[in-house]
Amino acid sequence: MASNPVRSSLEDVWYLKEIVFGTGPSRKRRKIITQNFNGPCSFIAICNILLLRDKIEILPHDRRTVSYEMLSQLVAEYLLTNCPDVDISAALSIMPKTTKGMDLNPLFTGATSFRPGGDGSGGELKLFEQAGIKLVHGWLADPESSEYPVLARVEDYDNAVNLIVEADHATQGRLVVGEQAEAPSAPSGDEEWSEEQRRKVEDAIVIRNFLDSTQSQLTYYGLFHLASTLPPDSLVALFRNSHLSVLYKSPAASPSPPASTMETPETDANAETQDTSSTDSSALYTLVTDMVFLHEPTVVWERLEDVEGSASSFVDSDFKPSSPAGGDWAGMTAEQAAQAQDQGNYPPVDPEDQVLAQRLQEEEDAQAQALYERQQQEHTERERKLREMRTKASAERERYSAPGMKKKSSCVIM
Repeated sequence: MASNPVRSSLEDVWYLKEIVFGTGPSRKRRKIITQNFNGPCSFIAICNILLLRDKIEILPHDRRTVSYEMLSQLVAEYLLTNCPDVDISAALSIMPKTTKGMDLNPLFTGATSFRPGGDGSGGELKLFEQAGIKLVHGWLADPESSEYPVLARVEDYDNAVNLIVEADHATQGRLVVGEQAEAPSAPSGDEEWSEEQRRKVEDAIVIRNFLDSTQSQLTYYGLFHLASTLPPDSLVALFRNSHLSVLYKSPAASPSPPASTMETPETDANAETQDTSSTDSSALYTLVTDMVFLHEPTVVWERLEDVEGSASSFVDSDFKPSSPAGGDWAGMTAEQAAQAQDQGNYPPVDPEDQVLAQRLQEEEDAQAQALYERQQQEHTERERKLREMRTKASAERERYSAPGMKKKSSCVIM
């Protein structure tokens, strides 16, 4: 099928959305990166968490789009200045891989346990660690369930799929046929299953039923585990539905003025803590980054209520129920919007808007580069003056301590 040139041009531009986030003095307006189509969710999650943590900043403040080159530069500078043990060249070589999506292999027994999927080297996982970002999932088996011993033996998703394939081969293709896995009968004739084959088939049936019942890659045990173990006011990257998103654990309830009263970043610094009166200390929210909600300022977070997303609801920057302006895409959950996009039901796109977006992107890149170069020059000039001052002070100390140099009296008696 021929590629859509309009869609290709959209994938080259990441639009920015302004939200209000933070508690106490750190509460202010921030830019977040929206995701167009099936964009690079791994890299976007890393950048959005660093943006919300105020570790990186996209300038100028009125910028509307951002490129991978600029973001990778910001992340690299953050690692260079804040993580002295990080191999920057290795991190830069890993970053482009995150724009293609990460092949993650979660373990069913640990919310923070992952292995590289497929033939991956694990470099992408290392990048999250280097950036100080915790990677979590809720695809967990309940330790009290009858299926837990089997899932604990296979450990991870890749091993589970491989076991199902092997068992299906042993049953001559009868295991994965039909909507519900059932125990196939042993081969007829003189052929008999070994004890190992029989156990493999029994385990594969348990695993397949678990995978079929948890297609959203989230269980209620995993959801409650995340809600009870994540620290309040924490930002992590959540793996779910083969997608990485920003997960936020709400802080303890305390009153604050609404986001609408905040005018500028300068006044934001004096704002009180955010309003969480409509939340509780265990509420979980995922950041809404779907580009279809770019012009819906009250759609900021999606409250994670159940494993399927049917009970989820949108909230604004104050974690109060949102009031979307409307439109074909407003009112959908993030998962429903993503599903509609996957089916090719994209919102209408004006080609002239795309030409304008590309031009704005180039202009903003040039402005950002000029600002960066000016900051670098100022930094270099400060370093030069500092070196001159240190050299002069060192020369004065040497002259003062030279042999024969008499120390001046600290006072004179007349």
